[in-house]
Amino acid sequence: MPKNKGKGGKNRKRGKNEADDEKRELLFKEDGQEYAQVLRMLGNGRCEAMCIDGIKRLCHIRGKMHKKVWIAAGDIILIGLRDFQDDKGDIILKYMPDEARLLKAYGELPEGTRLNEGIIVDDEDEGGADDYIEFEDADVDKL
Repeated sequence: MPKNKGKGGKNRKRGKNEADDEKRELLFKEDGQEYAQVLRMLGNGRCEAMCIDGIKRLCHIRGKMHKKVWIAAGDIILIGLRDFQDDKGDIILKYMPDEARLLKAYGELPEGTRLNEGIIVDDEDEGGADDYIEFEDADVDKL
């Protein structure tokens, strides 16, 4: 059996998120970047996000953020756009809730953007009348 020569296992690596509490400088978008809100997580380090310019993009979490910054539906993120693929992008930064409120106050995000809320994407109509089918006793007796 090999000897353990390291300083610990994956729990030690998991608990190394110490720099999360301190304030950081608010980064604004540059050319080639866009603000977006996460619609849903897809797995494998990817998510679907609705950009502020109105385009829904498939985004990839960069390696520096992978397993260190947790991204959920409804989060405001900064995306690096790709020159060769318009419908895909790379997540550069996740904004904390107070940073997202500041972006909205500065006018970077449109007024209709809902912050701190999970986005529910429902492609079906919300009528609800088609969900239930009522059977009468006469119909059952005929079978």
